[in-house]
Amino acid sequence: MITVLQTQPQNTVQDLGRFGYRELGVGTAGAMDGVALQAGNILLGNQHDAAALEIQTFPFVVRFDEARFVAVTGADAKLDLSGQPFLPWTLKHVEAGQTLSIGRPAVGARVYLCVQGGIDVPAILGSRSTQLRGGFGGLEGRFLEPGDVLKTGDGHERHSLCGALPPGQRLEQLDPEKNVIGLRAIPATDYFRFSEDARHRFWNTDWKISPQSNRTGYRLKGDQVLPESAVELRSYGVVPGIVQVPPSGEPIVQMADANTAGGYPRIASVIEADLWRLGQAPVGSRIRFVQCDHAEGIAAMSAVTLYLSDLMRVASLYQGERTTLSQAVS
Repeated sequence: MITVLQTQPQNTVQDLGRFGYRELGVGTAGAMDGVALQAGNILLGNQHDAAALEIQTFPFVVRFDEARFVAVTGADAKLDLSGQPFLPWTLKHVEAGQTLSIGRPAVGARVYLCVQGGIDVPAILGSRSTQLRGGFGGLEGRFLEPGDVLKTGDGHERHSLCGALPPGQRLEQLDPEKNVIGLRAIPATDYFRFSEDARHRFWNTDWKISPQSNRTGYRLKGDQVLPESAVELRSYGVVPGIVQVPPSGEPIVQMADANTAGGYPRIASVIEADLWRLGQAPVGSRIRFVQCDHAEGIAAMSAVTLYLSDLMRVASLYQGERTTLSQAVS
């Protein structure tokens, strides 16, 4: 079990999300950086979608009430295990009674504390993710609080030397300039409702993520982009990545807790392969949309899949070496 000693609002239990219920008004929820969550689970030998702790406000401190392997992925944060530092993106064996402190990241926005066996909370509609709007999933459908006790599932012992390169060091990046995050996006259904000038500004503006951003959507500050004429659309299905333009002319990118339906004009959609990068962009970051097509979006997702499959192969090799050594000693 894990006891939460110190936490701030917004920290929750998340897995890869809750799928198949959007037509009933139930969003997916799930990790904002699904690549980091899967990588941590692969290192631990968990199921890829095992639940972990998504931490986005700091400091965060927990005590381990039983020995466990852990992997901390996502943002580059300072990690302290009972007075001893250790690196993110590596396996670490934690003894019963030790405390783990996670400080504010130097780079990135969200940290994932993945634990051997996963976080064992009830699965609701096929997922353990916290659905904040509905008040269910995770731990009682709410943010974590000091004093919360979390159970962990059964897991396999791992080779503690195993680690991973963060996806930012392996996957292609399209950052147009220093301190600007490039995000590939495909023109969406209402793209041509916008004038040529508005479309040009959309692709060439360095948008700033505003403080009015959260897991539901990122609101962007920059030059206005508006349809050529006012339009009222019937509500349509919404998924993470859709870029809507409200009457203010400042786009909103739907995120993991995206609404299930909406009516604002859709100018573009961030490709699935780049959503993890947006999920790691802190408030105040600058982003620029880079136009691509469906074929490029599919190819980019194939690269993410390859990154995860390569990590699984390496993690399996480490575990295989450990098993062989144990057999030789016995």
